[in-house]
Amino acid sequence: MGVEFKLTDRELPVSPVFVGFLEQVLSQRPVGAEIWPDQRSEALTRVDPAAHARANAAAVAVMSDDFGREYLARAYGLLVALLVGEPAPFQALQASFQFICVTGIARTGGSYLTAEIYRSLGIEPESVPPALAHDGFPEAGPFRLQDGVNSWVVTLKTMAEYLTMVEVFFAGRAAHGSRIVVPKKLTHFVHGGAFFRRLLGESMEQVLTLRHPVAACVSTYEKSGGLPADGRFAVRSNIEEWCRRDLEHTGCRAEQLAAMDYFAAYLRYWEQYHLALAMAGPAEAARLRVAAYGRDSLRALARDYHLRYGSKLEPREFQVSDTARRRHPEWIERAQPAIDRVAAAWKALGLEFPVSAISACW
Repeated sequence: MGVEFKLTDRELPVSPVFVGFLEQVLSQRPVGAEIWPDQRSEALTRVDPAAHARANAAAVAVMSDDFGREYLARAYGLLVALLVGEPAPFQALQASFQFICVTGIARTGGSYLTAEIYRSLGIEPESVPPALAHDGFPEAGPFRLQDGVNSWVVTLKTMAEYLTMVEVFFAGRAAHGSRIVVPKKLTHFVHGGAFFRRLLGESMEQVLTLRHPVAACVSTYEKSGGLPADGRFAVRSNIEEWCRRDLEHTGCRAEQLAAMDYFAAYLRYWEQYHLALAMAGPAEAARLRVAAYGRDSLRALARDYHLRYGSKLEPREFQVSDTARRRHPEWIERAQPAIDRVAAAWKALGLEFPVSAISACW
């Protein structure tokens, strides 16, 4: 029996993020000052009407370059290896790279830690493209099947592109021990723990960042444009979109979500995220570190990485605020049952949730 079928980049198009990365590398343009490491930034990333045209121009430039075509072929080769079950290319990657993945719901200090790990390696985080260091890429989430989209295939494709970006960006960098260290903020680990662990290596080091739900909620709505005037949940940012998507995935209908007050929706998302995080299997990590949000705890963990990699640098300052507790004292009591349920679930799975450490509600 001989069955042959053909897929092209029409069915599996290259990601604009990936082709933009390749164009920048091939053109040798200096990377701009990326804002993802800036803990204090509350600016929303606006839709850029020129982004599609730029992506098309970048694709032409990449395809006209020998190295560009080689990098694209590498990404599609890794995708085929994923589709047919060929582990050898990923075993080779794991022999070359040691991944440190910082995982946590948004606004829990993960960007700060990821940036500090880059600094500890002698890499200025502002020079690292967001897709390489930050969350959102590779893409992962609840399964979707609609016209032209199979979200599992999108996850496979963007993972293949991400790993190609790692090979390109980290080529020739100093190894620590026998491998080159790759820091990655990986919020979406919850949607495919075994997948990420298998591809990034069973030796993957994992850091979990945790924060009181009231403080995380306030930081989320501040990042998204402020608490809506009517107090109800709204989608204005990627973080709020992830909240909407995950709540609808677990049975919250759109009309229910629209009627919920902001904190009720966020707290439900916070609880579900942390339950899913425990179930994703971080306890299986070769090295697991749990970081409760706070100035001293996060700077101490950052300092450990600077000492480990011999940077001779001090961690940057980390800002905390008691705004959440002062602004919404009534939310503190509302949050406690969800915190207690998460702590109990974590304990059942062999993990300790740091209830007392997050209680300051920074």
